[in-house]
Amino acid sequence: MRLASTLLLVLTLLWAPARAGDDPVTPLPMQEVAPGVFVYAAPYALAGRGNAGAIANVGFVIGRDAVAVIDTGGSLRAGQRLLAALRQRTALPVRYVINTHVHPDHLLGNAAFAGEGTTVVGHRALPEALAARADSYLRSNADLVGPDFAGTRIVPPTLLVSSRLDLDLGERALHLEAWPTAHTNSDLTIRDQATDTWFLGDLLFVGHVPALDGRLTGWIATLRALRSRPAARVVPGHGPAAVPWPAAAGPIDRYLAALEVQVRAMVRDGAPIGEAGRAAQSEAGEWTLFDDFNARNATTAYQELEWE
Repeated sequence: MRLASTLLLVLTLLWAPARAGDDPVTPLPMQEVAPGVFVYAAPYALAGRGNAGAIANVGFVIGRDAVAVIDTGGSLRAGQRLLAALRQRTALPVRYVINTHVHPDHLLGNAAFAGEGTTVVGHRALPEALAARADSYLRSNADLVGPDFAGTRIVPPTLLVSSRLDLDLGERALHLEAWPTAHTNSDLTIRDQATDTWFLGDLLFVGHVPALDGRLTGWIATLRALRSRPAARVVPGHGPAAVPWPAAAGPIDRYLAALEVQVRAMVRDGAPIGEAGRAAQSEAGEWTLFDDFNARNATTAYQELEWE
């Protein structure tokens, strides 16, 4: 047992990527939410100096033969910290990096895992969505994150999910499912069959106000479909490492419903789009970062609903 522990420690040191300036990488603090399923519960924050863009929940699942990483954070540094945490627990190869959607806080760490034998997996719409935003993502996040963003680059998926796909880690199957446009146009969920742990990405926000970048009505419909399926636990894109299901969907369902009702009323009454930010203000005290996202959500919803 002592020899095995020593070997794992040596492998961890060999595999942990170096930071700029040869500073050691600090592994992300992970929680084991189910046997072999590890999650980093990110703080409720915007990308900025001091957090390396590590502001979204990320994780990994360890099988008999290989590991799958689910989302990688908002910079190369964030991805390196996730890899260092992984190497504290296993020396198995990372066979898959799975991106739950297009947003930069979930996939700009992909480059930390790029290498022989690692396949990046995503929704069928992800490559096009990512290509359209790549330059702005790199530019804006470099400004926000600062020196910790050094070396970050776009690594798009090469294995695409059009509907459903099962991945084998060795006596451990992951079931992937692509969804119609909801939170974004590239939402993908991942269910670990062994423990019935379901990674929902940003289809589920807990505590952090939802961020709409797709279709409001599509998100509401997708949540309804998700809620109809039981699971032992789910991992949100933002929030605690794991939460009970479907109870955890209650607050986000309420927020999106309030947004829909109030924006529809504005459209019906001829209120200008510039006033859309007044929608869902009754929810302000229920969510962190409300003022950073709600007006944008309401404007996106207005643009959708005025053309119905």
